[in-house]
Amino acid sequence: QVQLVESGGGLVQAGGSLRLSCAASGRTLSRYAMGWFRQAPGKEREFVAAISWGGISTYYADSTKGRFTISGDNAKNTVYLQMNSLKPEDTAVYHCAADPSLHAIVHVIGHVTYWGQGTQVTVSS
Repeated sequence: QVQLVESGGGLVQAGGSLRLSCAASGRTLSRYAMGWFRQAPGKEREFVAAISWGGISTYYADSTKGRFTISGDNAKNTVYLQMNSLKPEDTAVYHCAADPSLHAIVHVIGHVTYWGQGTQVTVSS
């Protein structure tokens, strides 16, 4: 079992930055692919970014590429999402996820095994 707890959300003005953290417990993250997803009111949960176990590869949604950066610290069992140049359309609950399969994280949201409860990010215009 892997337990994931997100933190770092909040209210920020458009153009601002936030850094989200996802702390894992239960098992080391070194053998899991990790990802960030978001869900806005009335919309489906969508992929934001992913990192392979070992941090060798990263993947981003087109809407976040160039603005968001995912990174991991295996020693702290924590994954981060640095969000810059935030836009009102980035407003959502952001969820951390873990799965042995990077393919599941990036392409098959229904197969992702572990989820955090989420942290709210609100970007004002």
